[in-house]
Amino acid sequence: MKNTKQHIGLLLLRVSTAFTMLIYGISKLIFGIDFISDLLAQYGLPSFLGYGVFVGEIIAPILIIIGYRTKLAGLVFAINCFIATLMVQLPNLLKLDEAGGWEMGPLFIYTFFGIALFFTGGGKYSVSTKNKWD
Repeated sequence: MKNTKQHIGLLLLRVSTAFTMLIYGISKLIFGIDFISDLLAQYGLPSFLGYGVFVGEIIAPILIIIGYRTKLAGLVFAINCFIATLMVQLPNLLKLDEAGGWEMGPLFIYTFFGIALFFTGGGKYSVSTKNKWD
């Protein structure tokens, strides 16, 4: 990607999308992750795995926003969203919300945003650009 406009576009996508996910993570910091721990227990998994949500919803978005190890952070971001889809949103796969939108649309967008970053990296407006995970 040599075009400056593409790099600016990638920066805007990184910041806007990762920031909105960061809000979810901050909310979980404030209000706790009991819901996630309870879900994990229902699946027979240890509840401490719920703390992994902070990696996917706080650490990865921060790394994406600043552009540090963006490919790796994008992959973690996508995996976090995919797990949320499996654990919470799968019953909504074919449902519409009250406004007529796809119930799990935002989570779908977040997942593929992370996958896209895995393939593109952060662009030249990033803290780090020389590592294979940038």
